[in-house]
Amino acid sequence: MGSISHGQNGKVLTMVMEGRPDTSHPNSPYYGSVVLRWTRHPSCVGLARLELRKALAGWGLSALEDSAVLILSELLTNAARHARVSPGREIETRYVPRPGGLRIEVHDASDERPRPRVPAPDATDGRGLVLVEALADVWGVSERHGPGKTVWAHLSLPPGAS
Repeated sequence: MGSISHGQNGKVLTMVMEGRPDTSHPNSPYYGSVVLRWTRHPSCVGLARLELRKALAGWGLSALEDSAVLILSELLTNAARHARVSPGREIETRYVPRPGGLRIEVHDASDERPRPRVPAPDATDGRGLVLVEALADVWGVSERHGPGKTVWAHLSLPPGAS
């Protein structure tokens, strides 16, 4: 994959999509995963969802699609909106197939950790991590090599799905 450029009001935006499956070593926890890098532009979220759908179909994990794309949307939107990073730093997504499920990771260079909050009933935002918590088996935030953090979520196939 290459990069996609869009003109908007005379400006050129580049959305980096450096997709690569990790084939480094069969014993690597990321073996067979899809790794993509994105700018902080909001339209990257839709493109990331599309790539996740393709990966899930290829791995036979389409039963996870609805929850997985919603979780990805929330985590990537949080990173794009809230992670204040230096120019030239992209957000990285990793889609990692696991026995019976999937791990979704969003890496960014900000040290600020996301925290769930209780939004006011009439608020139009603030529910993303509440949704992630409801849909994921487990989710969390981890340190990463280099600056920043990794926000991740695990999903398991429902009983009887294959």
